[in-house]
Amino acid sequence: MWYILFFLMIFASSCSSTKGFQKTKVKEYQSLVRNSEIFDQGFTGFQLFDPSTKEVIYSLNADKYFTPASNTKIFTFYASLMILKDSISAFKYLVHGDSMILWGTGDPSFNNPYLTQNEAVIDFLKNSNENLFFCSHNFQDERFGPGWAWDDYNYSFQPEKSSFPIYGNVVQFEKDSSDKSLKIIPAHFNKYLKHNKNLQSYPIFRQMENNIFLINPELLTNYEIQKDYPFKYTDSLFVVLLSDIIGKKVRLLESEILLPKNAKTVFSVPADTLYKMLMQESDNFIAEQLLLLCSDALFDTLNVFKTIQFVKDSLLIDLPDEANWVDGSGLSRYNMITPRSIVHLLNLLYDKIPQERLFRLFPSGGISGTISEFYKGEENPYVFAKTGTLRNKHCLSGYLIGKSGKVLIFSFMHNNFPNGSE
Repeated sequence: MWYILFFLMIFASSCSSTKGFQKTKVKEYQSLVRNSEIFDQGFTGFQLFDPSTKEVIYSLNADKYFTPASNTKIFTFYASLMILKDSISAFKYLVHGDSMILWGTGDPSFNNPYLTQNEAVIDFLKNSNENLFFCSHNFQDERFGPGWAWDDYNYSFQPEKSSFPIYGNVVQFEKDSSDKSLKIIPAHFNKYLKHNKNLQSYPIFRQMENNIFLINPELLTNYEIQKDYPFKYTDSLFVVLLSDIIGKKVRLLESEILLPKNAKTVFSVPADTLYKMLMQESDNFIAEQLLLLCSDALFDTLNVFKTIQFVKDSLLIDLPDEANWVDGSGLSRYNMITPRSIVHLLNLLYDKIPQERLFRLFPSGGISGTISEFYKGEENPYVFAKTGTLRNKHCLSGYLIGKSGKVLIFSFMHNNFPNGSE
């Protein structure tokens, strides 16, 4: 992270006068970058922008394309702010005679272990007098995004997308070092455990095409574990898990019934609850599901690609460079974006969202989110920015407050370096 700090500290201390800065510093910094062994090993882009004067202060390869990693979430954040309401829709339903049909909207909060629950959502289902049926026909997407690594299916950062997520689409495994038993949430997955003493690399490993979790009990001895593993999502599994939660039978409706226009909506959590996890914790699952929620709001169907095309064609038509944007999270290496396009988007956010709310949702240097251990200010945070990290790629884009109090917008993108990002 030090090479980004190099940029930010200089600009934070220098930029009380952008014109004075341009005259005295640009050539000096260009020389420092060109002669740096660190920057010479990779490919770096950077742009610094003054939103008050609409002036580009400094630019380096800002028109070149980079893999943004989780900087992609800034696009997801903007799309969600422009499309979704202040509260997230939990699901849609229609009562027909003695039956209630449910359709998911993509809401990732239902029984999510990392989110405070809206108990009214569960109570609504528990207290309904109708026979409950679930229909997933409005989900017109794939479980994984384009360009995702197939062998990351077992990692907590890549749960499967779905129309009606439950438990965050992960299984939680917990055990302290003195406890011999393994706690599993939801308990339904206890039946899928299979002991395998040949398992050496990991104490727990899920088979790819099913929900069999291999466990080596010898590796778990005197071992503390608190870890999430994505489960393989199916509609039939979902109705079982939902039935367990609400204490009544939910049946799967196999018919391909389109979502009717007169379907009603039940709302769950405030949208900012999801935006905070999206931006501060860089939650990939939240990111993908937000774009599905946007698709539901726009088209009554759930498809990330349709949301992205809509946003590009109607909300981001004036980007300096067209974004090669394929998913909500940035897990895909197919994403390609320029620093000046990210700066443009950050400026749109700065113009549309009150600064207090905007900075509260972004990670704060030395205080919160993925930069809580970095960029610590002497008194107050001076960096509010979104990280983006994949192997051999690291980005940081957001807002910088100079010593004068001036707010500047920046995007730093560093790709194709051989070493780590620390």
